[in-house]
Amino acid sequence: MDEVIRQELFALSRTAHSLTEAAYQQAPSKRGDLGWPDKQRILLADMALHLLQTSLKEGDISEEDLKRNLYSILTISDQFVPGHDLKTLAGELYSVPDAG
Repeated sequence: MDEVIRQELFALSRTAHSLTEAAYQQAPSKRGDLGWPDKQRILLADMALHLLQTSLKEGDISEEDLKRNLYSILTISDQFVPGHDLKTLAGELYSVPDAG
């Protein structure tokens, strides 16, 4: 990727990240409230921006950062995609494969 474009995308992602975090803090909903799904959508957008920032960092992508980003996205998405057990899939990111 062209360095100028990478830097511009990274700068835009920081701005978007700040805005989503501010929106999340302003959302007064708690689990069970009618506004809870909207707050979770904001959180999902925030996690997607974390994934974007992880992918734009210079050098190799950190496996741990990528796992953490995907875990968060899958866990939050579970409530929006019923019947696919995304939480279990998220947990598999941290399970050790069977060697035998």
